[in-house]
Amino acid sequence: MVRYAEPGVVEWVESGGGPLIAVPETVLPFWAGADGEETASDYDRACEVDGQAGLLPVGDGTALVLGDEPAATAYLPGHGLFVRWCAADSEEDVLASVPSAAATAAWGPELTWQVPGPVRLFDAAWPGTGLTGADQVRVALEPGTYAVGAARVQPGPETWLDLVRLRLVAPR
Repeated sequence: MVRYAEPGVVEWVESGGGPLIAVPETVLPFWAGADGEETASDYDRACEVDGQAGLLPVGDGTALVLGDEPAATAYLPGHGLFVRWCAADSEEDVLASVPSAAATAAWGPELTWQVPGPVRLFDAAWPGTGLTGADQVRVALEPGTYAVGAARVQPGPETWLDLVRLRLVAPR
């Protein structure tokens, strides 16, 4: 986990070059990351997801893969967004541009994600059982069905963001 602002304000997760994944806490032990006995690891499956967001089965649940860019990513609960920092001069520039970027984004087709509760966001190469505080961020989601949409936005000449919006459509 990387902090660019004051500690505890915004927590960013970075990857070693592959996708990030949001795995429900209830199925974390079933995510093997790049480890495993299978010919295609969980990490390989995550790398095969096309585009900015996709869903993968994990145990008896489903994880959200944030693909396309290995960008530093934070979840902003007040906006219901994963914000992926593709290019910007500072965290301040990224965070200041989020409200207008989200309001004007051209959202792609939505996915439907069943979420049993909190998820952990981390580099898809890590196994779910080997996470430490520095490797991941806990995202406290309410149980229910979420519509997930993604958009690439350029809110300024030197600022590019990927946004992944979570919209609770059916609380449980």
